[in-house]
Amino acid sequence: MKIATWNVERLKYKRELPQIIEICNQIAADIFVLTETDSALKPNHNSCFQTLPSTDAFVPYHSSEKRVAIYTNCELVGQHETFNGQTAICAELLTDYGNLIVYGVVMGVFGNRHQNFMTDLPHILSDIERLATLGKHLCLCGDFNCSFSDNYYYTKAGRAAIEETIKKTNLELLTRNQPECIDHIAISRKFFNTSAVRVDEWNSDKKLSDHKGIFVELKR
Repeated sequence: MKIATWNVERLKYKRELPQIIEICNQIAADIFVLTETDSALKPNHNSCFQTLPSTDAFVPYHSSEKRVAIYTNCELVGQHETFNGQTAICAELLTDYGNLIVYGVVMGVFGNRHQNFMTDLPHILSDIERLATLGKHLCLCGDFNCSFSDNYYYTKAGRAAIEETIKKTNLELLTRNQPECIDHIAISRKFFNTSAVRVDEWNSDKKLSDHKGIFVELKR
């Protein structure tokens, strides 16, 4: 099973859209969380669940843009409410490993130095803690605007808050050790505890977006 995420920078390099689509299809993720995306980018998946159009006046968005979209070939079991439907979306999916609640998000849509990051973060983490009480497997996935293995891009307060919630909810940050990585995938330990885990990335030169793409592959 493969789960991937990529911030495509609002398709800043739209001329490269065919290449971006081709890469997304080559990744062949069972669950693919795209952030800062656009409806023009449509990977080859059966279903798509996406956030509401942004109404934020600070940075105007086009009607086709979405902050988060979950693409998947898994069957939808149901959707769960998030603190802000423009910033986070949550879908419960039926996977080969059982039901998985996938919470796709951008933590701080204007970066971690903007007040929005520390304003939204407690609400995001509160969502995660609430979902964890449902007793189901959980996946937190998307743009965290925070690196964990180096000093690439983070705030001490933001990193500490995310770490605390990950520990409290028995998630494992599988992408923790990737250098210069602010897009992450954290999954309930019990969901993958009998699996071999492979982590890999693409767009390391950041020519198609200012974010690297990253995936985790679970094998039983």
